[in-house]
Amino acid sequence: MKKIEAIIKPFKLDEVKEALHEVGLQGLTVTEAKGFGRQKGHTELYRGAEYVVDFLPKVKIELVIDESLVERAVEAIQQAAHTGRIGDGKIFISTVEEAIRIRTGERGSDAI
Repeated sequence: MKKIEAIIKPFKLDEVKEALHEVGLQGLTVTEAKGFGRQKGHTELYRGAEYVVDFLPKVKIELVIDESLVERAVEAIQQAAHTGRIGDGKIFISTVEEAIRIRTGERGSDAI
């Protein structure tokens, strides 16, 4: 099993969710997040005063899936979240040793 964590722009969430659904993935967790990468935020003008926005709004998507679906899921996220502009986000993939469904006690792939 693998865990995919994707940090994307908030307005791309629905497109990414639909793309993952089309690949056949059912469950995912979404968290509102703030952060910055290479662009280190930006400056904005508000009522004549300029101020720095250090942390930009992002959305973090997490899903645990069978290894056979990883490439298709990553491709779906990349295509749906892509705008071609700085700050499109990142995808991280890590190994999950065990998954347990609390309600039934199922383990491994059966739990996801």
